[in-house]
Amino acid sequence: MTKLIIILLSAVFINNYILSRFLGICPFLGVSKKLDSATGMSFAVIFVMLIATAVTWPIQMYLLNPFNLGYLQTIVFILVIATLVQLVEIILKRYIPSLHKSLGVYLPLITTNCAILGVTILNIDEGYTFAEAMVNSLGSGLGFFLAMVMFSGVRSKLEGADIPKAFEGLPITLVAASITSLSFMGFGGVIENLFA
Repeated sequence: MTKLIIILLSAVFINNYILSRFLGICPFLGVSKKLDSATGMSFAVIFVMLIATAVTWPIQMYLLNPFNLGYLQTIVFILVIATLVQLVEIILKRYIPSLHKSLGVYLPLITTNCAILGVTILNIDEGYTFAEAMVNSLGSGLGFFLAMVMFSGVRSKLEGADIPKAFEGLPITLVAASITSLSFMGFGGVIENLFA
């Protein structure tokens, strides 16, 4: 149980896929302008991460590994993720059209969100059991959510700030993102020491 808590907290704070591993930057920069869009994207990513892990882990362990087909891992995982994203898009378009419209082109881009592919592959590479992989995926999704919501707040403050002409637009966004990622460096070693 302690190991699962460490995996969860580490995935949220220390190994945050956006702020520490720099995966999933496209939606981070593209959808974080408004809190509702950032929240909607985050929940969609959490859902896809969890379902993708629930599908890809057994495929890897019970199909690819026993038949020595490990070289097909990336292709199979991308196909699974693409299928799941299409499912999410259909559900959002049908039941929450306002969120579907606000996410726009970034919703189909979840398919190419390297954070989701990274989670599924790193779960295998770390040798996690199914339960550990699911907890890591949940923690990674929650870390994605935390980063998106935090950065949405930062960007809302930037809109009212007096920014030098040379830094307007993307430059100040990248500077703010780098400073936000620095704030997560302080968590390194803290989680492990709590349970030592």
